[in-house]
Amino acid sequence: MSGEAVVLAIEDLSIRFGGLIAVEQLTFDVREGEVLSLIGPNGAGKTSAFNAITGYIPASGGSIVYRGTRLNGMKPNEIAARGVVRTFQKTSVFGGLSVFDNVLTGLHLRGRQHPFAIMLGLPRVWRDEKRLRRETEEILHLIGLERLAFETAASLPYGKLRLLEVAVALAAKPTLLLLDEPVSGMNPAETAEFMKLVARIRELGVTILLVEHDMKMVMGVSDRVVCLNQGRAIAVGPPAAIQRDPEVIRAYLGERYLRAQG
Repeated sequence: MSGEAVVLAIEDLSIRFGGLIAVEQLTFDVREGEVLSLIGPNGAGKTSAFNAITGYIPASGGSIVYRGTRLNGMKPNEIAARGVVRTFQKTSVFGGLSVFDNVLTGLHLRGRQHPFAIMLGLPRVWRDEKRLRRETEEILHLIGLERLAFETAASLPYGKLRLLEVAVALAAKPTLLLLDEPVSGMNPAETAEFMKLVARIRELGVTILLVEHDMKMVMGVSDRVVCLNQGRAIAVGPPAAIQRDPEVIRAYLGERYLRAQG
């Protein structure tokens, strides 16, 4: 991955909430086509960094640059329009809508038709609607939810609900997808399937930035890992190096993890 272009550059990022320092002078980059994971103990600043990158909280200092565009000060919808799309720790889908309509709604948000054209029922509107419905079917097939297309979101088991959130995020056509603890609450079989999904999404040309506590998943899907502790990056490197880094073991993984790896 060393030869790939940098698409996201985080330099000296600081995030403060009053007197509390959540992130301090954090620097790392994300390269084209890779899976980069942020790990670290609770309160290390991982989600705060996600929130700043996607415009949900302001950075107190430093710069966030995506494909040459500075994201600092932009609103979440403006950042998403540039291809930087995220999921959340808590699912954020429309519970009363079907799985299909959740994804279709996501596609409509980037629709190209003028409201007057929609009101008049012009032929191009129906052509566009047909295209969006076909795209919805393709996304559901990719995610593995096509058999549940017409189930209401609220009726889905937790693991499938997390998959639906990823499907809705993909409807926004991300070029950089930020996944915030996507396998939290999933059983081992669901996690294994999600790891395969990450590979399929990556094959579409989507770069992935991941926050996750499940180390088996992190080590299995990541090209590089950044470990945070107390708002700072304490190690950056490939998974094999990170899981044997003494500071990472001391701050986060623990000796038990190291022994379990043999």
